Amino acid sequence: MAENTQQNQKAVKVEKREKGPTVHPDYHFIKVVMTNGTEFRTRSTMGKEGDTLNLDIDPNTHPAWTGGQQQLMDRGGRLSRFNSRFGNLGLKK
Repeated sequence: MAENTQQNQKAVKVEKREKGPTVHPDYHFIKVVMTNGTEFRTRSTMGKEGDTLNLDIDPNTHPAWTGGQQQLMDRGGRLSRFNSRFGNLGLKK
């Protein structure tokens, strides 16, 4: 019976493994240059330490953030039909 207990303990014993390389990307500082030339440092996983990210579009110039006028194309009269049905709901141009 004692022999059976020893075999069970050996079966339950877990082997220790060597730790492998981490799966997390390197998180380091980079420089971000906005379209107007302003720069700031931030942390990122892009590139390597000290790299520069030049933005083509940023919140200072893009109409989505600045509230600029957007052009709506009228395809097949859909926009005209919509405006004729719902144009009087109080949204002024």
